[in-house]
Amino acid sequence: MSAAKKGRPAPRAGSTPAASGRKATQRASVTLGKAVPDFSLPSTGGAIWRLQDARGHKLVLYFYPRDNTPGCTLEGQQFAALAPRFERAGVTIVGISRDSVASHEKFRAQMGFPFALLSDVDSVVCDRFNVIREKNMYGRKVMGIERSSFLLDARGVLRNQWRKLKVDGHALEVLEAAQAL
Repeated sequence: MSAAKKGRPAPRAGSTPAASGRKATQRASVTLGKAVPDFSLPSTGGAIWRLQDARGHKLVLYFYPRDNTPGCTLEGQQFAALAPRFERAGVTIVGISRDSVASHEKFRAQMGFPFALLSDVDSVVCDRFNVIREKNMYGRKVMGIERSSFLLDARGVLRNQWRKLKVDGHALEVLEAAQAL
């Protein structure tokens, strides 16, 4: 099923904010060494999560393709296992995918994740972080999230990014980078 049929707009090359119906501030992309523009997304727990509310803490944003899939489950489990160490280092962890909040609630409860999962069904934040990529799925080309993580300092400045990452051991690598900030 295509992204559009799932209610998820596929990013279009060369699209403008006006053409996509999004505000220019929402389309601003992230750059290493610069503050990440504020955003908000629906979160598990029934809240709206805002980037500005995370200021004062280091932050890991990890983008994953889909709830309840083997790689995404392992990635979440590894971040969860290290959550106490992230907390001691003053780091907040947040997972983001295009799944619904209801799906996130079930996934989080089933796995016991101690961090929020954010729902970006319209791909606004995914587009900002440039994580939507063409993938091969069962011989078909689809647009989906390329597993990626981003580390922000306490002022909201992007300090590190990991793209096309391998799940196993990744959470520890992010922790070590966060501890070094």
